[in-house]
Amino acid sequence: MLKHPDIDLLLHAIADPSRRAIVERLSQGPAAVSTLATPLEISLAAVVQHVQVLERAGLVRSEKTGRVRTCQLEPDGFRGLEQWIAERRQLWERRLDRLSALLDEPDT
Repeated sequence: MLKHPDIDLLLHAIADPSRRAIVERLSQGPAAVSTLATPLEISLAAVVQHVQVLERAGLVRSEKTGRVRTCQLEPDGFRGLEQWIAERRQLWERRLDRLSALLDEPDT
């Protein structure tokens, strides 16, 4: 059983290249949706949908002031993904350490 039931949601959110580009841009600071759309070759409506996916995953939050929707990263949203990756890394490091110890044993 998964300890992180939302990992599928997080991985889905960052699986798309456009969403990763949005996350990369927001790592520089908050930005309006129209600013996020500028370098992407997709419609403004598509960018809004990508932002919604990132929001549902807890990676981004947005706020609308007048006609402008401004987005920013939600750093705590990445903690579940970070923890999941760290657990996988620890598991494989232990396995590789055991393999190394086995290979270092002298042949008898």
